[in-house]
Amino acid sequence: MDTYAVFGHPVAHSKSPFIHAAFARQTGQALIYTAIEAPREGFANAVMQFRARGGKGANVTVPFKEEAYRLATAASERARLAQAVNTLRFDGAEIYGDNTDGAGLVRDLTVNLGVPLAGSRILLLGAGGAARGAIPALLAQNPARLTLANRTVQRAADLACEFGALGLVSASGFDTLAPDYDLVINATSASLAGDLPPLPESVLAAAPFAYDMMYGAAETPFLALAGKLGCARRADGLGMLVEQAAEAFLLWRGVRPQTQPVLAALRQQLQHA
Repeated sequence: MDTYAVFGHPVAHSKSPFIHAAFARQTGQALIYTAIEAPREGFANAVMQFRARGGKGANVTVPFKEEAYRLATAASERARLAQAVNTLRFDGAEIYGDNTDGAGLVRDLTVNLGVPLAGSRILLLGAGGAARGAIPALLAQNPARLTLANRTVQRAADLACEFGALGLVSASGFDTLAPDYDLVINATSASLAGDLPPLPESVLAAAPFAYDMMYGAAETPFLALAGKLGCARRADGLGMLVEQAAEAFLLWRGVRPQTQPVLAALRQQLQHA
């Protein structure tokens, strides 16, 4: 039976085994999917051992996405743009790397949540790996403009310069942001620590939609603040997680699973945890 795995450190909390088992049942695919915690300094070795045992592919989560990109012998255009890989497929001697995060984010926003991105004014918070994966996919939707905000403005400016050929993208510090965005996306890791990005409250108060790439049983601090300030529509990143997994499943198995039933089951599981 074909075997797949998710690699991370830590990885015990990962929902990927649940998601891909559900996808396999739904599509009638016979496969095994496990979680493997790789040592911080032993990711490549762990992946190669898994591949030598007959593994067909793998998902990659923090902190190994950049290392997975370097491990890949061939990569998709979106992986090259992000310089990070979250999905590996083993094809004979080739290790093919892809990045499905941006596609998962866009599909969650546009299909699941009905948020129009074309012509929208989008504010993306953060300039790390999560932001890198999102920028090309967001710009492909032809927003009116995409603003990158980060504590260190130079990092956001570097990203804006790097991706400037793909669309209208600019950089800003948090303190100079004006309240004129249709969608605010939190791509920082602040929610993982129960913190907030230093965003002016007026920006969230004026935004019709707030999205946090993080998720949990309860609203993240970012979304809770958005609600307190009157932002009517809010969503966490659970849908993005399921949608990026569906993209990986399609790459591996050649069939796209239905995500809504899996997302609903996962949401119920989180609420009863």
